[in-house]
Amino acid sequence: MTRWPVLIVALGLLIWFLFTARRFWQAAMQRRIARAGYLAQAEALLTAPRRQMQDSGYLRVAGQWQGGAFDLQVVPDTLSYRKLPCLWLLVSRTDPMPALRGEVRIMARASGLEAFSTFSTLPIEVSLPPGFPPDCTLRCTDPQHMPPLAVLDHVASLMADPRVKEVVLSPKGLRIVILAEEGARGAYLIHRDAEFGSAPLEASVVARRMQDLQDLSQVIHG
Repeated sequence: MTRWPVLIVALGLLIWFLFTARRFWQAAMQRRIARAGYLAQAEALLTAPRRQMQDSGYLRVAGQWQGGAFDLQVVPDTLSYRKLPCLWLLVSRTDPMPALRGEVRIMARASGLEAFSTFSTLPIEVSLPPGFPPDCTLRCTDPQHMPPLAVLDHVASLMADPRVKEVVLSPKGLRIVILAEEGARGAYLIHRDAEFGSAPLEASVVARRMQDLQDLSQVIHG
């Protein structure tokens, strides 16, 4: 008779373990589905879209939009130095830019640890002209191949948006990086939960940034 209490406790623990494991499995599946569909609305904007699954579980999508070739990707950033984890949206126009002869990157609040950028590896830092926010820094491959002042003035207007983290100008194309989401403070500080991307990114957010690059391209080409 003394075995029954032990068996009941063991059975209760087994049921609790199976229930908990199922909850974790369901949460993992929901997270996987949400991440894979995070750019679903943005993908609908593109003609002949192409997909590539990233190691993070988010899809990278490329295609045509209003005559330009675009690449869309999101990069989670959970580095410990940040107060909160975040999700970066990288919108790139991949058409060649022959009017640009060198690579230029303008970064806001640069730390040197941005996993989505090679900003810190560019060899030369150049002072920015007036009009940029004070927390912006410019690095380039060659100061002799800087874009015209009109182009930098246009980039300054983009960097005035606090959600814009980086703008890249290169012969290979253009890119703008924005803060798409930031982790919930309570969940992160208490449980170190860095989950975000549970709902698809709105198409209007991506369309705005693609239009920013279209406008920037027009300025570059005069």
